[in-house]
This record gives sequence, structure tokens and C-alpha cells, in this order.
Amino acid sequence: MIRYALVCDHAHPFEAWFGSSDAYDDQAARGLVECPFCGSHAVSKQIMAPAVAGTKTRGADPDLAARLQTMMMQAAREVRSHVEQNFDYVGDTFAREARAIHEGAAEKREIYGEATPAEVRALKEDGVPCAALPPVPVDPAKTN
Repeated sequence: MIRYALVCDHAHPFEAWFGSSDAYDDQAARGLVECPFCGSHAVSKQIMAPAVAGTKTRGADPDLAARLQTMMMQAAREVRSHVEQNFDYVGDTFAREARAIHEGAAEKREIYGEATPAEVRALKEDGVPCAALPPVPVDPAKTN
């Protein structure tokens, strides 16, 4: 078994296990590797250090990973819910609105919406503060 750190074309990082390197290549070529956050099939491997197994277990908690994932998913749901309830949704005009607010051409308010990766890079290069909203939590029926 081999674990790969993966990223989709929308910059969502995730990990997945495969039987072998060839198994990953085969599944990716057939369009079977999918981002669990957005469903994109444009997925690539990230650089990662190899895992080196130790010889002793140090009282590892077998349920720790599951509990941590549950906590992180709950935190992501709460952040997303707070933003959706308290910020103005501006749709695909996010980059334009954020820039106008930053430059003082529009009323200062908290907003959220969609932007392309190129628009986000341009905003950051120009010093306009912005951050990605946590993705919609994964449907448990779609997880491996």
C-alpha cells in the first residue's frame, strides 16, 4: 500500500491510499481519482517525504485520527456556517468587490463568493486580503 498526498485543480489538498504506484497511475488515467471536496478529476500528486515506520508503538490511540478528522470537519462546518450567515454573498464578482472595498471605492463590509485561482493570486499580489472558505463538508456516502 502507498499513500499519496494529492491536490485538485481547485487547490484542495487530500490524501489517498493505493495498492501501488501503478494502481494510482491506472486509476488516474481512467478518471477514477476524485477530489472529495469538489469532485474534480483534475488531480495530481504532491511532493511528500516517505513515511518511515518505527519499531515500537508508543501507546498510539487507534481512534485518534478519526476523532481529529471529526473535529476538523465540525470546525470547517462552523466556519462556513458563520460566514454564510454573517457575510454578504457576491457570487462570481468576489474579486472585483474585494478590490473595490480594499481601495475604498465600495462600502467596507465582509463578503464571500467565488474567484478563479488567477483572480486570487492577483488579489494577494496587490495586498488585498482574502482567504479560501472551507469547502462544503464531504458527503459520508462519497468517502472511501
